[in-house]
Amino acid sequence: MTYTTLDDWIRDEAVPISLDSPETLDAAVERLIASLGDAVELLGFAEALHGGEDILLLRNRLFRRLVEKHGYSAVAIESSFPRARVVDEYVAGRGPASYEEVRETGFSHGFGRLEANRELVEWMRAYNADPFHRVTLRFYGFDSPTEMTGSDSPALVLHYVLDYLASIDSASGGEYRERIDPLLGPDSGWENPAAMMDPTQSIGLSPAATALRIATEDLIAELRIRRPELVAKSDESRYREAVQYATVARQLLNYHAAVAKPGGGERIVRLLGMRDAMMADNLASMVSREHGRGKVLAFAHNSHLRRGKAEWQLGPHALAWWTAGSHLNEMFGPRYAVIGTAVGVSDENGIGRPEPGTLEARLTNVPGPALFIPTHKGEGFSAAEIASLPARSGSTKNSTYFPLTPQSITDFDWLAFLDETTYSGGGPVLHYVDEHRGRDAE
Repeated sequence: MTYTTLDDWIRDEAVPISLDSPETLDAAVERLIASLGDAVELLGFAEALHGGEDILLLRNRLFRRLVEKHGYSAVAIESSFPRARVVDEYVAGRGPASYEEVRETGFSHGFGRLEANRELVEWMRAYNADPFHRVTLRFYGFDSPTEMTGSDSPALVLHYVLDYLASIDSASGGEYRERIDPLLGPDSGWENPAAMMDPTQSIGLSPAATALRIATEDLIAELRIRRPELVAKSDESRYREAVQYATVARQLLNYHAAVAKPGGGERIVRLLGMRDAMMADNLASMVSREHGRGKVLAFAHNSHLRRGKAEWQLGPHALAWWTAGSHLNEMFGPRYAVIGTAVGVSDENGIGRPEPGTLEARLTNVPGPALFIPTHKGEGFSAAEIASLPARSGSTKNSTYFPLTPQSITDFDWLAFLDETTYSGGGPVLHYVDEHRGRDAE
């Protein structure tokens, strides 16, 4: 299909939906899934900003339909990989007795305080409690234990691996613990937020941290050398999870080492790229774990799941790095697909009416509160018209909001557009944003 103008594309292919009308949403999802084909194992649903209530609710409705009709068995969100395990235990009906017990410990970024995340988790728990459902649902976090304001200590992920090894071989597990624990030291040394902007404050290249990186490599080698024995004495799933925790520990230690190196804008780009690469590796591991059970829905910011490079103006630094989505595109090919989202207006988030000619303004002209539309990855469009698309203004309150760009048409398989969205309590702190000074990373 070739379109003379972008307006022709929108007129012919936009699929209006409403969160209040399950029929319209279900029909749109059926059309979307049919267009992507049966090869997809990992579907990304990306948000234009953190804290957009209606985007979160749309994700919940989408996931329910994918579970009930299309064989999806897990959701993975942009939250700390090791922390999410306690939420998965709750979803499985084990461990904590109430959501309040996992709201803070089971999520990073404060995402447990989002009411839509509570709704998602409680629905998954109720689904799993129904004995008629043959495949139970799993909850994952796929973010690295890092962000711009600080990084976690590697203690949590390393202790999980040590506990696993000790449960099978107490002598070997004890030997590694005696070697590793003294090198870890207090968590505060690793989690010093000043280190993110001042590499001299980081302990990532200290003699103890360097020795810990070597010890972690030895621990990973131990797991791999003894794979047949460890699998036989536990099971394949527990073994693979332990290996992934060990891999995350390795990556986190490498990240801390990078934090300790000087470099200005190039240093920040490296750290952002390392985080996204870790995200991609975590998602690949989750898809592997779900193989034979079902498919995975991944949820994160547009800037993480898009196929192309992410771009961010941080003060004087124009930063660009390869996203998790770009890695996943190389790793999975047609087995990875991604839906981006966009917003027209949000007073609560400081997003005004989009300027005429912008892609958001054109999508706003479609009747209905929301829509899905396929992008065809830019094929059949006028390259000149796409390139000349103006960018709408950003947000004056929510630093995590990024408008659509010409690249969005090629980076996403579909777009979900909402005329309006409210702000979900528990999201990022809303404050005045000076666009000329840059935004906080999401």
